[in-house]
Amino acid sequence: MTRLSVVVVSFNCREAVRRSLPPLVDQLGDGDELIVVDNASADGTPAAVRELAPDAALVEPGRNLGFAAGCNAGATRASGDLLLFLNPDAVVTAGFRDAIARPLADGLGWAAWMGLVTAEVGRVINTEGGVVHFTGIAWAGGAGRRVDPAAERPAPGEVAFASGACLAIPRERWEQAGGFPSEFFLYHEDVDLSLRLRLAGGRIGIEPRAVVDHEYEFHKGPLKWRSMERNRWATIVRTYPAALLALLAPALLATELALIGISIAGGWGSQKLLAWADLARWLPRLRRERRTIQARRKVGAGEFAAALTADLTSPYLGRVAAAAPLRWALRAYWSAVGALLGSPRSPGSSETPSGRAAG
Repeated sequence: MTRLSVVVVSFNCREAVRRSLPPLVDQLGDGDELIVVDNASADGTPAAVRELAPDAALVEPGRNLGFAAGCNAGATRASGDLLLFLNPDAVVTAGFRDAIARPLADGLGWAAWMGLVTAEVGRVINTEGGVVHFTGIAWAGGAGRRVDPAAERPAPGEVAFASGACLAIPRERWEQAGGFPSEFFLYHEDVDLSLRLRLAGGRIGIEPRAVVDHEYEFHKGPLKWRSMERNRWATIVRTYPAALLALLAPALLATELALIGISIAGGWGSQKLLAWADLARWLPRLRRERRTIQARRKVGAGEFAAALTADLTSPYLGRVAAAAPLRWALRAYWSAVGALLGSPRSPGSSETPSGRAAG
């Protein structure tokens, strides 16, 4: 039987772990383990963990490592065959433990996968599979869609990236990939890992029968914008093959020019500037990491690009992103890129995150 190592990174979330840990602990079996990495919480979170999960390994680094480095720290303590990263506010539902391990037991061959993540106590989708635009902008697929409790659960499928809110990965794959990029601190680390796994020839999936409910909130302060923009570009620099980067250069430049106005209008212009400053400081390291990552690449630029999309369908991007003229321009551009790269299927086709054709 698969031995599961669950890693939870906490930071000032005592009430969240009071809700999430009991149902998780109830489902863990013999040989499974729970590792909680607490990033110097000041609200009594470690005491709550000791009370609710006395058998858990509690790692206390004494400072806030961030989510990515916290996950890496927890993974080094894990001994199971399958690593599972769960947000501290993600509450597992009945049958979750066996369902999240099923892709490995069934031999689907996925490099990593996620469960179905709901919100509002199961009433809406938080993410049914991550979506990545060719400009590196990424979002939660299906976010906000109402859940029909009477509908049959969809079959497992493939997604562009697996959400870090509920991400499972075989230990061997994790070690080969080198874990999350610790310097990211927060945001986009799941996109980066998924794209690196794709570069190595891996596939990313979703097991919809493994359901967790997540207390998701999109707006979390100005640091989020700085982190998302910095880490988006770091992911592009690290993972995009050279041929794809060359063809996308005009679109990436146009996106940056557009984001200047968008960030100023949205009140986070200073965070965009700080993201550029971070990138300038990181660039020598990113170039070294890029050489290492690209040297291990096992798929062509066209196959890698096939997982990306031309459509900006996230509800958080606003109406301008969904405007018909922009949509058709992006699709035309991406189709031309796909033709030049020889992608195995036409990039930008309208699909659900799990790869099933949209109606």
